[in-house]
Amino acid sequence: MIKGLGRINELAKIQREVGLTDAEKVEQKALRENYLREIRGQVLDTFSGLTVLDPLGNDVTPDKVRNVIKE
Repeated sequence: MIKGLGRINELAKIQREVGLTDAEKVEQKALRENYLREIRGQVLDTFSGLTVLDPLGNDVTPDKVRNVIKE
């Protein structure tokens, strides 16, 4: 589970029920940015381990993915 997700949900509930203070809005924004950064990192890790094969077994991985793997 991604760290801070529970707090993001708490702040969302508070926002719906009574509204957020300015400090809570800043915290919410920072938590959401961190959450998105982690999700993007996970997606990039998944794609960097990707190899595409055609029906004959030949490697047809796009160059864009190969460049990510090399980095």
